[in-house]
Amino acid sequence: MFEKEKMHKYGIINAVIKMATVKRQYELSDKEWERIKDLLPSDKLEKQGRPPKPNWDMLNAILWIARIGAAWRDMPERYGPWETVYTRFQKWEEQHVFEEIFSILSIDADYQDLSLDSTSIKAHEHSAGAKKGL
Repeated sequence: MFEKEKMHKYGIINAVIKMATVKRQYELSDKEWERIKDLLPSDKLEKQGRPPKPNWDMLNAILWIARIGAAWRDMPERYGPWETVYTRFQKWEEQHVFEEIFSILSIDADYQDLSLDSTSIKAHEHSAGAKKGL
C-alpha cells in the first residue's frame, strides 16, 4: 500500500473512532451523570439472558428524543433498538424515576438567569374570555 493511501485509510479510521467517542451537546456529561446515576434503578443483570444496555446510554437516548422531538422509531442507531429505549423509558416512568431525578436536581438549581417573557407566549384569541360574535 502506498504511503498516501495508508495515511488516508488511518485518517478515516481515527476520525470514525473520534466521532464514536464524542459527546453530543444534549448528552449527559460525566459530572451530570455522577449526580444522578444512583437515582436510577440498577442496570445489572438479575436474570439470565442478554445483558441490559447501560443506564447512561438509555438516558442519553431518552434525552435525545426529548430534545429533538422525534418519534421513537427515528432515534439514531447509535443508541440501539428504539424498542429497548422505549421499554426502559416506560419502566422508569412507571417507577417515577424522572420525578425523583427532577426533585433532587431542583433542590440546588440556580434560578439567577431564569427569565420568562410573556410577549413570547402566544394565546389563542378565545383564551381571553371574550364572548364570540361581539
